[in-house]
Amino acid sequence: MKLLIIEDEESLRRSILQYLTAEGNVCDMAATYDQGIEKVSLFDYDCILLDLGLPDGEGLELLRYLKKNKRQDGVLIISARDSIAQRVEGLSLGADDYLVKPFHLSELNARITAIFRRRSFNGNDQLTFQEIEIDISSKEVKVNHNPVYLTKKEFDLLLYFVTNKSKVISKSAAAVHIWGEEADMADSFDFMYTHIKNIRKKLTDAGAKDYFHSVYGIGYKFQ
Repeated sequence: MKLLIIEDEESLRRSILQYLTAEGNVCDMAATYDQGIEKVSLFDYDCILLDLGLPDGEGLELLRYLKKNKRQDGVLIISARDSIAQRVEGLSLGADDYLVKPFHLSELNARITAIFRRRSFNGNDQLTFQEIEIDISSKEVKVNHNPVYLTKKEFDLLLYFVTNKSKVISKSAAAVHIWGEEADMADSFDFMYTHIKNIRKKLTDAGAKDYFHSVYGIGYKFQ
């Protein structure tokens, strides 16, 4: 998953980053409201971890920004504010969940995963596209019930395309979503061709049809 951590407390922000990165996620960080707005205006995220009390603004205003712009990013509020009124306001503005500080990082991770499953796969761990089966929790792929062994990045890339099936995905958008914002500074995204080629070969060798379609000058469509 591609996540954004908007949290002004540096030690907590770093702890969350370290834990979620170790779990295999790509994480961006923001310490202020302005940094958060800048990130969400540039990138899409599977889930945004949003602190409400930011030094230069109110986290709820960022929620309003997402709602106004019809963004589909998941949002998990992480806040020391524990009033019912605050929870209701955050959830009514479009947040998917509300977690009160302090919390265990394992619970944070579980809630993020639940938001991702609910938003992308109707709460299921299993995703099926024609003869391809994807198990999100175990990160396993099968074709006609036979296992296909993908690397971590190959799995994430396949899941990203299946989740966005029938949409034209640019090479830059796919690279940033899987490798993080540093990929946006690459001179070219030709390395995406190699990764797509490897996934194609592994799937078709296992008996799947080739669902990756090149879109000249832009990227790929999975359909």
